[in-house]
Amino acid sequence: MADVSARELQVSVVSADRELWSGAAKQVVARTTIGQIGLLAGHEPVLGILASGEVRITTTDGEVITAQAEDGFLSLQNDVVTIVAGAAELV
Repeated sequence: MADVSARELQVSVVSADRELWSGAAKQVVARTTIGQIGLLAGHEPVLGILASGEVRITTTDGEVITAQAEDGFLSLQNDVVTIVAGAAELV
């Protein structure tokens, strides 16, 4: 069995008009319509509707990227996270 701690997520945060951020991450935390969700490498596939709020991405080197997002969705499959928001900006 592979060591999950050595794996990483490939993350892309996209607003309606541009890509805001993409890269490798250890963790993604986002607010959905059913509550906050934390995603790590090896997580089961997920599709969720974003609620207005922060998306926090912890990169593989420990930097925290924060975006304010609303009206969109997030998906995770095979350690690839895609966050698509109608409106989003890095804060």
